[in-house]
Amino acid sequence: MRKRHFAALVAGLLVSGGLAIVRAQTPDTPPAGQTQAPASAPAPAPPPPSPGPLHQWGTDFSFLFDGYVDKNFNDPPSGFNGLRNFDVRSDTAHVNMGMITIDHAPAPVGFHLDVGFGETFDVIHSGNRDPGAWEYFKQAYISVKPKAWHGIELDAGEFVTSAGAEVIETNQNFNYSRSLLFAWAIPYSHTGFRLQYAVGAHFTGSVQVVNGWNNVEPINSGKTIGVTGTYAWKKVTWNNNYYVGPEHPGTTTGWRNLYDTSIAVNPTDKLSYYVNFDYGRDKNIGQGASQWTGLAGAARYAIGKNYAIASRLEFFDDIDGFSTGTRQNVKEFTLTGEYKMTGWLMARAEFRTDWSDKPFFEKNNQPSGSKTQPTALLGLIAYLAPKK
Repeated sequence: MRKRHFAALVAGLLVSGGLAIVRAQTPDTPPAGQTQAPASAPAPAPPPPSPGPLHQWGTDFSFLFDGYVDKNFNDPPSGFNGLRNFDVRSDTAHVNMGMITIDHAPAPVGFHLDVGFGETFDVIHSGNRDPGAWEYFKQAYISVKPKAWHGIELDAGEFVTSAGAEVIETNQNFNYSRSLLFAWAIPYSHTGFRLQYAVGAHFTGSVQVVNGWNNVEPINSGKTIGVTGTYAWKKVTWNNNYYVGPEHPGTTTGWRNLYDTSIAVNPTDKLSYYVNFDYGRDKNIGQGASQWTGLAGAARYAIGKNYAIASRLEFFDDIDGFSTGTRQNVKEFTLTGEYKMTGWLMARAEFRTDWSDKPFFEKNNQPSGSKTQPTALLGLIAYLAPKK
């Protein structure tokens, strides 16, 4: 009952806050006879743009609501799509995420908060020992960035991982569904400390000391170390991430290593594409280790101002069955069409096929009756944010 009340409250804030701020703004018209400044006087400087109602007290407020309906052509008896992390429900309409974001840039102290509800929040907090109320938070951290530190920023709290080519918010990705690599190769978030710094005009790095993968509270006495580096040029961004630390409950024996790298290219205003590679290794407490590796590529092409088409192809090898529970080599292809109805509302239609070298997917009344899983999806995403 407490969860329903909280979810209803957040949904109400999302809807009422969003409807109140979506308004057109018309510039003032100068009085007749004063359409031009006198020749002897310099033209007055234009007033600075209004920050709008979503920027108040030096703080940005953003609203996201994301829902979908999905058809799984295997007709799984459980009603769930195999190997999906957020679009998990088949043959039904469902709320993926409703979220409010509050962000105050550090000057010198700031904070960032993502709070909401939906199956996305259930997934990113499943299988851990987080406090009950924490399941409604995606990120919650404090930032410190004094001028004397010359651009160095220190964050403390829960923040999303630096690994991966995709993110949790649907509207910031090419496709509606997330890749196999995002779902099974990398963590969602970390809790601890993150030190970010810039070196020159093109490189930004960070060092992280965190409790581990997807844990607010520690599961052992050790810490996971993250080292990241991003090279950004005008049309190319190259991101590298390495995480290492003990990830087994109650012991520091058996360390997990993850290397993630992605290259994103924007050759034109219409075309964008990326390539993402992951390699992971989890040392067993006893003999041996589990390994996984994956490669994904995706591209998006804008058609005018309101339409876009995107595709993704990837290969994920769960060599020892560590991630999916089965030793298998999985592939998937996704084709997504996008239509922006307004500046804050978009729809995405998507067809996706996953296939494995093992009979892994549910089909009709057979729990593992198929090597393939074709699905079709229609998603609706509303997003309101300050104009930059």
